[in-house]
This record gives sequence, C-alpha cells and structure tokens, in this order.
Amino acid sequence: MKIALTGNPNCGKTTLFNAITGKTETVGNWSGVTVEKKEGSLKKKYNPKKEDVTIVDLPGAYSISPFTGEEAITRDFILDEKPDVIVNIVDGANVSRSLFFTTQLMELGIPVIIALNKEDILNKRGDEVDKATLGKLLHSKVIPTTATSEDGLLNLMNEAIALGKENKTQVAPKFEGKESADSDKKRQKFVDEIISKCQVTKRRVDEVTFSDKVDRIVAHKWLGLPIFFLIMWGVYTFSIEGLGGYLSGYFNDVLFGEVVPEAANGFLEGLGVSPILQALIVDGAIGGVGAVVGFLPLIMVLFFCLSLLEDCGYMARVAVIMDRYFKKIGLSGKSIIPMIIGSGCAIPGVMGTRTIEDVNERRMTTILTPFVPCGAKLPIIALFAAVFFPESTWVGPSMYIIAIAMIIIGGLLLKKLFVWENTSMFIMELPEYKWPSLSHAFKQMIDKAKGFIYKATTIILVCNTFVWFAQAYSWGLNPVEDQSLSILASIGTVIAPILIPLGFVGWQLAAAAITGFIAKENVVATFAVLLAVASEEALHLPGGALAELFTPVTAFAYLVFNLFTPPCFAAIGAMNSEMGSKKWLFKGLAFQFGVGYVLAMLVTQIGSLIVYGTPATGFVPAIIVAVATVVYLVTAIKKADKERERLQELEMSA
Repeated sequence: MKIALTGNPNCGKTTLFNAITGKTETVGNWSGVTVEKKEGSLKKKYNPKKEDVTIVDLPGAYSISPFTGEEAITRDFILDEKPDVIVNIVDGANVSRSLFFTTQLMELGIPVIIALNKEDILNKRGDEVDKATLGKLLHSKVIPTTATSEDGLLNLMNEAIALGKENKTQVAPKFEGKESADSDKKRQKFVDEIISKCQVTKRRVDEVTFSDKVDRIVAHKWLGLPIFFLIMWGVYTFSIEGLGGYLSGYFNDVLFGEVVPEAANGFLEGLGVSPILQALIVDGAIGGVGAVVGFLPLIMVLFFCLSLLEDCGYMARVAVIMDRYFKKIGLSGKSIIPMIIGSGCAIPGVMGTRTIEDVNERRMTTILTPFVPCGAKLPIIALFAAVFFPESTWVGPSMYIIAIAMIIIGGLLLKKLFVWENTSMFIMELPEYKWPSLSHAFKQMIDKAKGFIYKATTIILVCNTFVWFAQAYSWGLNPVEDQSLSILASIGTVIAPILIPLGFVGWQLAAAAITGFIAKENVVATFAVLLAVASEEALHLPGGALAELFTPVTAFAYLVFNLFTPPCFAAIGAMNSEMGSKKWLFKGLAFQFGVGYVLAMLVTQIGSLIVYGTPATGFVPAIIVAVATVVYLVTAIKKADKERERLQELEMSA
C-alpha cells in the first residue's frame, strides 16, 4: 500500500513524515525544503499489524495546477502513480488557505483522509474547528494531529490503512460553477462557506500577536541584518569557543592525540606489523581522519543551535530580511532558502535551487550558494582560528559576513556579465514563533554527525591514505626521507606557482588545496599528515607546526581561498544537474574560482601592507593579476551592455 502525504508548505507535512517513518528529513519554515518526493516505511509503532505500507512525502503545494517545480512533482506523482490513499495535512493555523488544495485533491478519485495538524496552536489560540461538520462537508474523515508531539498519528495511520483497504472511489464535494472560467474564485467561495460553518475564531483579525511584536524588531529593514549577525556570532562563539570548542579540544588533544594513536601503536606492534604499514595506519589513516573527526563535537553543537533557530521560526525571517537586498542584484528571497540549507551541506543547498522558476535566477543562485560556509568547511575555520586567532571570536562569523558580501558583489557581477534580469516574485507566509523542539534538534544533530562520520571514514580515509603514501614515496615507489622528493611534492610543485600572487609559498599549501576539492575537510587532514603529526596536539596549538607555513594574514587568506573557490566534487555534480548545461557549469566554476582567488589575493596583499607595513610575497605578480582582472571585467561588462541595448531595441521594434 502506498500512502502519499500532501499539503501546503509549512503545514507540518515533513515533520509528520519523520515521526511515522523514523526518517530525519530536513524540516523548514518555508516552501521548497522538500524538493523531490521522499519515501519511507511505516514504523512498527504505527503499523502493529505489519502491513506493507510505503509513505511518500511530496513537496508542498498550494494547488494541483503547478506554478512551481515542487508543485509539478506533487501533481505528476498523484496523477501518474495513483497512490492508494492521500493523507492531506491541513494547517490548523491556516485552515482556510489549506482547504483550497484539499477540494482539488477530493476531485481526483483517490481516497483522501484529512489530518488537521497543529492542534496545539489551535488550542493555544482558543480557536475551534468542528471536525465532524468539516468531514461531512468534505466527504472525508478529519483526524486532529500534532506532528511535533506525535499526538493523533496512530489514529491517523489506522484510518488511512483502513481507507486504503476499502479501495473505494471518493465522493468529491459539490459546488456550483467549478468548471467555469472563474473556477478558482468559485472554489475559494466554497471554501469560505465551509469555514463559516465549522470554524470559530476567537482572535480578532487586527490583534497584534507576540510574533508581530517580535517581527517589528528582528525583521526590521535596518535592524534585521545586524541582529542576524549578532545571533550568528553568538551561535559560533558558543559552538567554537564554548561547549563545542571544549569538547573538540578533548577529542583533538586526548582522544585522537594520545589514546587512539597509543592504543593503535600498541595493538599493531603486538601483531608484529611492519613499521611502514604501522605508519600508514597510525600516521596516515588515524592521524588524518582523527584531525577531522576531532571537530565533530563542535559541528554537532553548531547544527543543534541552527536547528533550534530554524524550528522556532527565526530562519524564515532571515529569508524575508534578505529579500530586499537580493532584489537589487537580480535575485529574490527564494534564493536565500537554498543558501540557508547550504549552510549544512552545499549539495542539498544546490538541489534546492530547482524550486526557483526563473532559469537565470536559478543559475545565479546555483553559482552563489556554495559561497555559504557549509559543515565541511567548519573544521578548516576551527583549525585556523585556533592556531592563528586563539583569542578572537570574530573569525567564524566573519566568514558569514564575507559570504554575504561576496554573494551580493557576485550577484551584481553575474547580472552585468550575463545580461540577467530578475523576473520572479517572492511570497512567503511567516510561521508563528514557537518554542523549538529539543528532540527534533537532537535528531538533526545526530543525523549530521552520522553523515560527517560516514564521510570521514570513507572519502577522507581513502584520500588521506593516498596522501600519506604520496608524501612518503617517490614516483619510483622508493621511500623518501625528504618530503620534497615525494610524489605529492612533485604534484604540489606544479600547482604552487599559481598561488604565488596569493602569498602562498610551498608545495604543501598547494597539495592541501587540491585535496580540498575532493572534500573540504581534507584540507585539515592533509596538513595533519604532511606535518607528520601523529599526535594532533601540535597541529591545533597556537604557534604549532602549522604556524611555520603561514602568517596570521596569509592564514586568513588561505581560509578565504578554500571557502570561496569551487566546492567539493559532490557539490559540483549537483551544480551540473541543476544547471542543465556543461557550458554554464564551467562558467560557474570559473566564476567561483576567480572570486576565491582574487579575494584571497586582496586579503594577503592589502592585509600585509596594513598589518606588517611591507608587501607580501608575490606582490608584483598580484599587481599583474589585479590589472588583468579589471581589464577583463571592464571589457566583458561593456560587451554585455551592448548586448543588453540590442535586446532592448529588438523589444521596442517588436
């Protein structure tokens, strides 16, 4: 039996899906979080008879007539796959708006059962909905539910399974003129009549709610952005300098710095393993992976905090705040949604761009979304902050400030270079503020931790095993005592000249940057292997081995370079899928590399002049690169302006 979950965005559909299947799909206070259908099996708790039941979570939709990409996915699945039962989640806080979609579903001939969700909000408001009357008018059973606390879900699933077994065609509600040209108006009038008969609202329409009062401050057009920065500063301070930093310090210094390496060495020596293989396992595999996993507590605390912000309704306000700024660069508030999702991982963030209807805006958002620091970049931020800026709490938040600045500047450049104009509108309903669910935030944190550990024990493990081998052997497969004679050094030496204008000297820096394109966490793990740090203690201490390769200025520049050049291979694959064009993919990657390269160059050269009073290494090549960049941009923008004028003339003549 296949049961489809449908409903408007922000109705609690995915929360309900997670509760009855045990999944941990992303939950958001906006449309487009579920960008494709998700499937799961019904948990034993809600399926005591062990029926063969598959639950399908469909993207949020306001209408069966698609306007957005996610609505098209929902319509096509229902019409083509014909599920046995449709569970329509109706938002109890917005019953009138939800029922428009409900009446359309009732006409498809597929059994529909209604879950009147957010019963807790209805009770808090003092509103009442006559479920019996509502069910009678819609010819469907209405089950009250609260997905966050799982109240009513067992009853809902029992009724849905029973309805699916009946295999009867649903009788649709009747209203006059539904086939006429103004059917939408007729349908809404019919919905209004239903509401008048079954809902009693005690709250006045003009009443100023708690959410309204808070929004006057946090969503203010001038105060909103500084408040967002302060909140992110607080989250990062708590995550990096507070609890997360304390726990990560223990992981790095004790667990992976002493306990695990000593235990591994003792175990391998007891087995009589050869010294070369022992070094490969301890220094390469354990040393490299441990350098990354050591930051796991920090990342878990950060994502726990971000989940709380999302669940309480604040992150939806961020989308509204950014909309007014994004319109200036050819984007809309819809673009901030993939970027916020991308703060967890760039891959789902890039995939989230498919909900944007305008192709130019979608491409621009796809290119700019990876600029947002994702979870994979957090170990790099934490490492460089700990080594070079141990007394400063501004390093982490500054990456978000730079990211927003680069998104705005990058958007303006893309708009100028490629003759793109914004054509989409951003309409979004703000959810009421509520106490966030600690259990949901905990589940999200555990889910992120599982993904992080899986990545560390697969991609990063394999990569750093190769890094250890490549730095220990020459091309003739002979062991080398001097790393500069190794395979990795020869590869890094080829790339190193490109980084000279950035002030980065040494094949080690080039080698770490290369592995970072496989997975960003590899930057940390590669330095752990290259610096021969079997104990992670020296790598993370201020003035340790890493400080021999950088000054604080070049360290900050290297951090910027790794964060704003193209993302990992997996995210590039997602970009290729969403771009739909190899030509635009390569344009996007070239743009991203150019932004990261030039930004790092400016940080190094200008920062060195300001902080040290002398130019950094590669100052003359940097001047040449800067002049070439300016000439290219001026020429390209002039060419684009001429093309824009030509198109305007064609429009006027037409």
